[in-house]
Amino acid sequence: MLHHISFGVRDLALSGVFYDAVLGALGYRRVFEDDTAIGYGVEDDKDLLCLKLRPETSAPGDGFHLALRAPSRAAAAAFHAAGLRAGGADNGEPGLREDYGDHYYAAFLVDPDGHRIEAVINGPTEGCCSP
Repeated sequence: MLHHISFGVRDLALSGVFYDAVLGALGYRRVFEDDTAIGYGVEDDKDLLCLKLRPETSAPGDGFHLALRAPSRAAAAAFHAAGLRAGGADNGEPGLREDYGDHYYAAFLVDPDGHRIEAVINGPTEGCCSP
């Protein structure tokens, strides 16, 4: 359904450090960058998530979060740890969320601009869902 998502960020360098860490843990990388934007994905010049410099921006409210597919539980846990090291805030430690299903394993963070993000794997086996 979605082609890509863009987030407005106040400090592109700071957000770049954070997203390099969390998205790297999930197998994504920078696929383009310039003075006003950084794109992440798996293929050059084809961003799936784009950070756009918007100094006056604010994150969406409590009702919005972005769930990112993790290739394994270990990757979801690495996403969380990397995000905390890179300036994010904990919004839910890695673990099973049985309220969401028997195999729903997720970790939750808030980025430096207040965007709520999640890494999730929802399947009975590891490695079901590579980026």
